[in-house]
Amino acid sequence: MSFYVKYSLRQFLNIHISARHVHAFLEGVDKMQITDIRVRKVLDDGKMKGVVSVTFDNEFVIHDIKVIEGKNGYFVAMPSKRLSEGGFKDIAHPINMQSRERLQDAILRAYDEAKSLAEVSADFELE
Repeated sequence: MSFYVKYSLRQFLNIHISARHVHAFLEGVDKMQITDIRVRKVLDDGKMKGVVSVTFDNEFVIHDIKVIEGKNGYFVAMPSKRLSEGGFKDIAHPINMQSRERLQDAILRAYDEAKSLAEVSADFELE
């Protein structure tokens, strides 16, 4: 099945001009900053090792980001929903590799700190 959308030249130019204005506007705007990372859970069993919430610019939060232990180390899985035809689809995610790496690095650093704190408090409770 294919879809055909017919635009007049004027509509096309309006879309093109609008996209150019948005791009020009965004060039002057700083990237979204990660302003808070909260490690909600640190787990020992299974491949899922943690659950994290990340706040951007003190204005927008993404919950239920998972820290997963894989064959090549830890990685971050964005929140997703199960599809009716099987599989999963991310609900929110970075749209380029640079943003994904920056987010993953920050989350894994916060997870490591929370895990270390949990181990220290567990050792303290045993003594």
